[in-house]
Amino acid sequence: MSEAAGASAAPAAATPYERVGGEPGVRALVDRFYDLMDLEPHYAELRAIHPATLDGSRDKLHWFLCGWLGGPDLYIQRYGHPRLRARHLPYRITVLERDQWMACMIQAMQERELEAALAQRLAEAFFGTADWMVNQAGPATG
Repeated sequence: MSEAAGASAAPAAATPYERVGGEPGVRALVDRFYDLMDLEPHYAELRAIHPATLDGSRDKLHWFLCGWLGGPDLYIQRYGHPRLRARHLPYRITVLERDQWMACMIQAMQERELEAALAQRLAEAFFGTADWMVNQAGPATG
């Protein structure tokens, strides 16, 4: 390829996975998310629908987010299609848990210092999925 042809080629845009910091960045985000959920009393209802130990939840969210953000499909390699709604149906998820999940993830993204535009874009996408997980009527956060 000539230099002129190479110079005109636009570089590939970084995926959200790359912008978060690849697998170590995703792991750090997930770990902060679960640390906050475990420590902060205002995430108590969200924490209550999780197992006593969060190790498995941490791994599954980490593996899922790697693929969802444009990296390797680690979750699919282990478990197949995520079937998110079906996998969450056994748990009582109301708008309260949805809102706590969102607040916890937004806090984790802020504390991990994700670029503001990326964090906003991810928050919007996370909300669509989190809202889809709501499977029971319940109180809204106030």
